[in-house]
Amino acid sequence: MKSNVLLLGMVSLVVLGVVSVNLLPVQAGETPFASGYKVLEPIRHGSLTVFPVIAPKSYATGEFLTLDEGLRSGDVVVTEYGNIRGLLRRRPVPAVPRQGAEVNKLVLINSSKRPLLLLAGEIVTGGQQDRVIGKDRIVPPESDPVDLSVFCVEPGRWVATSDHFGASGPMYGGSGGGMSASSGTLMAQPSVRAKAMADKDQNQVWAEVRKQQMSVAETVEVTAAAPTQSAQEIRSTSSYARVMENKNVKEQVDQIAKPIEQNYQSLIRQLHDRNAVGVVVAVNGRIIWADVFASTELLEKYWPKLVRSYASEAVVSRAKGGEATTKQAEAFLADMEGRKETIESEPGIYRHTEVNGDGFRAFALTSLLPKTGFDVHVAKMAE
Repeated sequence: MKSNVLLLGMVSLVVLGVVSVNLLPVQAGETPFASGYKVLEPIRHGSLTVFPVIAPKSYATGEFLTLDEGLRSGDVVVTEYGNIRGLLRRRPVPAVPRQGAEVNKLVLINSSKRPLLLLAGEIVTGGQQDRVIGKDRIVPPESDPVDLSVFCVEPGRWVATSDHFGASGPMYGGSGGGMSASSGTLMAQPSVRAKAMADKDQNQVWAEVRKQQMSVAETVEVTAAAPTQSAQEIRSTSSYARVMENKNVKEQVDQIAKPIEQNYQSLIRQLHDRNAVGVVVAVNGRIIWADVFASTELLEKYWPKLVRSYASEAVVSRAKGGEATTKQAEAFLADMEGRKETIESEPGIYRHTEVNGDGFRAFALTSLLPKTGFDVHVAKMAE
């Protein structure tokens, strides 16, 4: 694999080497993919079930900056591709014609002294359209502008609301332990994340957003105090973020998310010494997803918006089934053997591994920064 530096617009962009290979052995000093995790008894509420995951070891992740932290502090700027003129560059680049905004491209600058962690599924709002990040990656400290691959989740707008992107509003989650409501990005529900991460197809992302929008409207019509007006508002907007921020939708999601969030947050504190690092997720008895981090600290930072994304999926799910078991959750998390492995790497920064298996896709983001060499985040989806 190799890295190539392209000059596009007025931004120096790192293009990742991409290869598809058979499964590779773990390199010396690195932790095996999904190695040694243990799944605990579930927490259930309504149609949503989460199985806590503990790990044999926790890694030092305090240096990583999250997107929410970076946007709040102003150390991270996300803007349309055509707005790069005048942004700080630490290495001179030749002047080339400025290009306009593009649906599947944004530019990100990390001006902080900490590496920035981006997760697939995080939604940034503003610019010409709201976008969802398509894959996990790490952006080095004090970075040159980075070409950020994204997918639109607001197909009905191509008019700028702001020059830069920001958080999408309050994250309604957390009742203690430093996890009170705060401004932050949304995390797309698993069905939308899957289209961006696995299918990597803009039309499929749009189709899934529209499908979930209609499902949410139908749910609100059945359950809300003022169903007709609220459902009409949901159907009339093209913004996924605005749908999720609708008052009646929030209430539906809260009914499922808050009890689980609070119960698991309490459990995280109890299991801190046992390295609680993630969850396996089931909706209506079917295991659909897993998110696992390198440390309890990272899990705590992402937990409020993750649990709301899972609850959003549960709100619109129509399938009915039995209860998922701990044994099933363990088997889901343990099976990482696939037919093909695709690797993208930015040498010295990160490696992104996608495993295509029988009935699942798994993704691992491995930090290659000094004194790391571990999986920062592992996500797995059922297909």
